[in-house]
Amino acid sequence: MKILIRNGRVIDPASGFDEICDVAIAAGRIIGIKAIAPGFSASRVIDASGCIVAPGLIDLAARLREPGHEHEGMLESEMAAAVAGGITALVCPPDTEPVLDEPGLVEMLKMRAEKLHRARVFPLGALTRNLQGEVLTEMAELTEAGCVGFSQAEVPLANTLVLQRALLYAATFGYTVWLRPQELHLGQGVAASGALATRLGLAGVPVAAETIALHTIFELMKATGACVHLCRISSAAGIDLVRQARNAGLPVTCDVSINSLLLTDTDIGFFDSRMRLNPPLRQQRDRDALQRGLADGTVDALVSDHTPVDENAKTLPFAEAEPGATGLELLLSIALKWGRDGDVDLRRSLAIVTSEPARVLGSALGTLQASVGRLVEGGVADVCVFDPDATWTITPAALRSQGKHTPFSGYEVPGRVRCTIAAGLVAYEGQAPR
Repeated sequence: MKILIRNGRVIDPASGFDEICDVAIAAGRIIGIKAIAPGFSASRVIDASGCIVAPGLIDLAARLREPGHEHEGMLESEMAAAVAGGITALVCPPDTEPVLDEPGLVEMLKMRAEKLHRARVFPLGALTRNLQGEVLTEMAELTEAGCVGFSQAEVPLANTLVLQRALLYAATFGYTVWLRPQELHLGQGVAASGALATRLGLAGVPVAAETIALHTIFELMKATGACVHLCRISSAAGIDLVRQARNAGLPVTCDVSINSLLLTDTDIGFFDSRMRLNPPLRQQRDRDALQRGLADGTVDALVSDHTPVDENAKTLPFAEAEPGATGLELLLSIALKWGRDGDVDLRRSLAIVTSEPARVLGSALGTLQASVGRLVEGGVADVCVFDPDATWTITPAALRSQGKHTPFSGYEVPGRVRCTIAAGLVAYEGQAPR
């Protein structure tokens, strides 16, 4: 299909390009930006007047719930939610059922996703068999099957020797290990330690659960030379440690979830189970530190941490409710809201969900490395067209995800996706651009 996007404000955060111009697409590639060949004849013209034309978003943390949890999310529904949110590529953790610890399972997931012709799916392979923290998986075979890294998902590694061996093996072959820093025993609570958790009688998760794990990870990185991506940092102390590690030259990147970026533990209110999240919502000083870290580059990317949860599993007493929230359709709007509220440049607001996540993935993208998360001539045509001035109210029932629970229900947010193009095909169309 040949597509011409006309009169939009084209922004490529990676290069700094920012102009009102046209974009031509053919055979799944961008064949022209600004200078369009005179003989180009489009089969589809999209008027993007008043809209921003940006690279398709990349989400580094999205659970698709398939296989094994189809009652909470089907691949079709969650991929539809992704493109409705402008997301054209996403990374999914390995904690499915069965766990993504065999090449055949990874290949099957990628094949199912490709048949839908929506967002690209980049799976993380399990770091240990069945995420049990004992035996390392066959990382080379999983990489050949399509894994972009290796993770324990939400299961902390209790055995530091196993983690050391995993990092050493990963470093030998240039793989990246994705870890959510949480000490096993201190991380057993359901809310952030503090006055509110004490008042509500909820088991707390202290900041030390994150910082102890970070100290361990950084020491092992020094010993092994491994590259690590830290998933969903949640505390001010954690941000400080990441900043120190970066200054010391360690090859570490990190992300923060949309939930931790805007919310605090006070939002739990009177045991609101929509706020039952991992990592738990922390205090205002932590939220403010995360926002500053995202602005100054200490935090590389913003993620949706999309985890659709079944109605029966969520409508329980707070401590018994399943942690998680839907977020794919909210990622762009939360990034824009953060940028506007914090007076952050629009280019940075878009970079944290496009070019920066692509940089985190790096060479794991293979032949796509030079163009995913970017708008470049000859690059893949993954494009998000959105109206930055349109505001909308987050209504759970209107979300396309099978999971309807979100802590942002009722929030009014900026940015409405008008069209998502994935690999040169129109994957989503909302309200016609003005």
